[in-house]
Amino acid sequence: MQRRHGFTLAALVTACLALVGCNEEAADTHSASAAPQQTFTWKMVTAWPKNYPGLGTSAERVAERINSMSDGRLTIKVYAGGELVPHMEVFDAVSRGTAQVGHGAAYYWKGKTDTAQFFTSVPFGLSAIEMNAWLHKGGGQKLWEETYAPFGVKPFAIGNTGMQMGGWFNKEINSLADMKGLKIRMPGLGGEVLDGLGATTVNLPGSEVFTALQTNAIDASDWVNPSNDLAFGLHKAAKYYYSPGWQEPQAVIEMIINQEAWDSLPADLQAIVTEAARAGNADMLDDYTWNNTRALAELKSANVQLRRFPDEVLQAMQVESSKVLEKLADKSDLNRRIWDSMQAYQQQVTLMHEISEKELYNWRD
Repeated sequence: MQRRHGFTLAALVTACLALVGCNEEAADTHSASAAPQQTFTWKMVTAWPKNYPGLGTSAERVAERINSMSDGRLTIKVYAGGELVPHMEVFDAVSRGTAQVGHGAAYYWKGKTDTAQFFTSVPFGLSAIEMNAWLHKGGGQKLWEETYAPFGVKPFAIGNTGMQMGGWFNKEINSLADMKGLKIRMPGLGGEVLDGLGATTVNLPGSEVFTALQTNAIDASDWVNPSNDLAFGLHKAAKYYYSPGWQEPQAVIEMIINQEAWDSLPADLQAIVTEAARAGNADMLDDYTWNNTRALAELKSANVQLRRFPDEVLQAMQVESSKVLEKLADKSDLNRRIWDSMQAYQQQVTLMHEISEKELYNWRD
């Protein structure tokens, strides 16, 4: 009986020691999991004035969203255009790693790669909802990443202005002849189209547009749409406000990230940035859709003269746009693949929107 009792006691001691070891191991595991996670502090440079409605505020909001969603593990400090780098050097700064993030528009970087222009807007091209679908579902995002890969930059759609306006003119346009000789601020492919129609285009940052119009250094300028144009006070510098925005039927605003910085993030932070971008993309379009309505009413009350481009002018613009886009597509295999993909999708989606969106707009008012 005593031997049996001694065996039981020994077994009990052994079990207790094992339990203590398990608890110590669990404590070690818990201590490891509770160790501080790596944090990241990034700089975002933008092409916009600080807190500029829609564009500048979007950059601030996405930075705040990422900070909140990551619980402070990834914080982003936003610099307006000119604070850290000039407006038009955002792409270079991100490519070099001077800043980890950039916020701008792809067509600003056509001096680096003319292919980038496809990813802001093309004349008479996709609408905002169509562009989003092509990017996220139709292979556009992969083509965009292929475009920027040689520069060590990863792109995201971070917003959209929606349909833009045709611009502010100090001279009335009644025929195609009235376009000839005009000095017009218009970036991107739209500018090339106007050059083909006999105008002279210049590329100015938004901060210089008002003064250039007011002093007649230029005869006309596009900018964005009623919300941003009102904020810039362009109605005080030019007389006529033209539509439609044939040159930018939508305009993607991009967030670009240095590829090495992106690769340094753990998978959960990459997912947070990706989803923050998608949320920011929708948020900006909502912002413009809401604010443009109110801004247009204010512009009309200020006696702005709304004008529509004559059919003759729009037809000439459309023909010239096709020539410009085909010429761009022929410059490289990548350009051709992008343009063919966009055109194929536009033909498909037009069939749907002819019997849906277009009919709604035609009949509801």
